[in-house]
Amino acid sequence: MHSFGYRLNGLLTFAVTILALMCAITSLSDNFNTPSPSAEIKIMNINWFQKQPQGHDEVSLTMNVSADLQSLFTWNTKQVFVFVAAEYETRKNSLNQVSLWDAIIPAKEHAKFWIHTSNKYRFVDQVCSFR
Repeated sequence: MHSFGYRLNGLLTFAVTILALMCAITSLSDNFNTPSPSAEIKIMNINWFQKQPQGHDEVSLTMNVSADLQSLFTWNTKQVFVFVAAEYETRKNSLNQVSLWDAIIPAKEHAKFWIHTSNKYRFVDQVCSFR
């Protein structure tokens, strides 16, 4: 007959093996997900364009942002961070990036949205190339 220690060891080993197998299957199941998010951004209006006293150009935009990000949510996704960035070229830099708007989508129910907004962050160019 096996002692209590041998039986406990066998039971714990079996439980840990089953737990490891379940974790592996769960981890692999997320690899079969193929998300297909869609988004569209339209610039509706340039609210104002001004030259700052320091010599910089600044622009304020109104835009429509519509997106369907529901396919990004799986059992393993808690939230999604979304942002709109503007990219442009200047004489000094071949690539400039400015974040215009961002949001955190907390759940799948909120992942399909349409928003009419102006830029949340300042859109400033330091070498006056907007003109």
